[in-house]
Amino acid sequence: MIQGFSEQTKPLTPYENEVILPLILQGFHSKVGKEKAITNQQICSTLKQQGYKVDNARLRKIINHIRVNGMVIGLIATSEGYYIAETRKELEVYLKSLEGREGAIHAVRKSLEKQLQLYEQ
Repeated sequence: MIQGFSEQTKPLTPYENEVILPLILQGFHSKVGKEKAITNQQICSTLKQQGYKVDNARLRKIINHIRVNGMVIGLIATSEGYYIAETRKELEVYLKSLEGREGAIHAVRKSLEKQLQLYEQ
């Protein structure tokens, strides 16, 4: 779990793992190509309309589980939604984007570590 986000990042529940996860996996297989992207909100709304219980934060956790465990090959997340990359090049471009985001997070962490020293004085 991530400090300060225990509810959002706790392991998948049996309900999420056995009921929600298979539904999401099934749905993603039709989302090949950027034009078929689906947002977190659209997935949540669809599941709720069908009587399933899931919120945006837990859906992100489930999708993170899918991506980290390679359950859907080439699953990309953009501001337009989630979709499966159609080409190797598309996935390579996305990986470069992730590297940039990692770098930005690292820079913030390093800056805050320096700022922390001000509290220790």
